[in-house]
Amino acid sequence: MDDLNYVRCEVRSHFRNKKRGDLKAKFEELENKSKIKNIWDLYRSIKDFKKGYQARISIVKDEKGNLVADSHSILASWREYLSQLLNVHGVNDVRQSKIHTAEPLVPKPSGFEVKLATEKLKSHKSPGTDQIPAEEIKAGGRTIHYEIHILIIYIWNKEELPEEWK
Repeated sequence: MDDLNYVRCEVRSHFRNKKRGDLKAKFEELENKSKIKNIWDLYRSIKDFKKGYQARISIVKDEKGNLVADSHSILASWREYLSQLLNVHGVNDVRQSKIHTAEPLVPKPSGFEVKLATEKLKSHKSPGTDQIPAEEIKAGGRTIHYEIHILIIYIWNKEELPEEWK
């Protein structure tokens, strides 16, 4: 019985030390974010830290209405649902059928819209992750507006954000 208590004590001690180490690492990360003036990430990390552990529960209903929690059953029920949804029966030529999109067709942003958006930036705020203050963007004039517009159109056509922005 003493061996069992000894093992329990060692396990508790191990996990207590591991938790202390994780907390120390988290506090160091928060301190670093504070030092480099990365305020948004700092507050987001504090919010996540205060929330604590949030367990994810993946439960769906199958076609019969039963709750399913097994990952293979969930995948099977999604596969069945999507195959019913996406397989169109009775349509001979897909090109002739009317295509409905979930999002409306939005025209590309114009240079004037970019100019208006940059003029609306609030001054005397801390810069974002790019570390460029709004005052510098506003003071850049026509050249900055044009370059930002070129960048936005490039991203618009590519339909993918740069990795640094994600």
